[in-house]
Amino acid sequence: MADDLQPPVTVAITGASGAQYGLRLIEVLVAADHEVWVMISKAAHMVIATETDDDLPARPERLVVALTQRYGAKPGQIRCFGREDWMAPVASGSGASSAMVICPCSTGTLSAVACGASNNLIERAADVALKERRTLVLVPRETPLSAIHLEHMLALTRQGAVVLPAAPGFYHRPREVEDMIDFIVARILNQLGISHRLVPRWGEVP
Repeated sequence: MADDLQPPVTVAITGASGAQYGLRLIEVLVAADHEVWVMISKAAHMVIATETDDDLPARPERLVVALTQRYGAKPGQIRCFGREDWMAPVASGSGASSAMVICPCSTGTLSAVACGASNNLIERAADVALKERRTLVLVPRETPLSAIHLEHMLALTRQGAVVLPAAPGFYHRPREVEDMIDFIVARILNQLGISHRLVPRWGEVP
């Protein structure tokens, strides 16, 4: 980590709808001067191309360049890792410590993490976060939820993870889609202990 950056946060984007949440989270973390470690699954690239006007490159080295330019990040502030980059720091408990957010979190990823599958780097990184008792936030966006989904969420919560569904509130009177996205990103930042002014806290005057 560079001396002028805040501690790293790992952001994994998987193949559920709601890629905008993860991309906005990366943007806000960069603006807050945090180092950001990024993993985007193959399915997530398809979702991003479907839900947004973005066409992010799949190769990690090219993805670093694209995200750095997009968010005005400092050199080295964003690091990207591939599906099987087992030498990445997130792949081992002896690697550098990092809070992790899977946003959005597909139900397939939810299941794999709950079962400790570790079939790819995203799943392994989440497994490391759990076993090392680090902050792990999962943001599922699925409805309705089956008993299988709920059982996996309960298992992960019991293991110390935070399950934070992408269910925006409306008490802050959102006017645009971006306001609803920021509501969820703000809740994630609260779990990470990162200050922000994205939306007023309950009881605050807007």
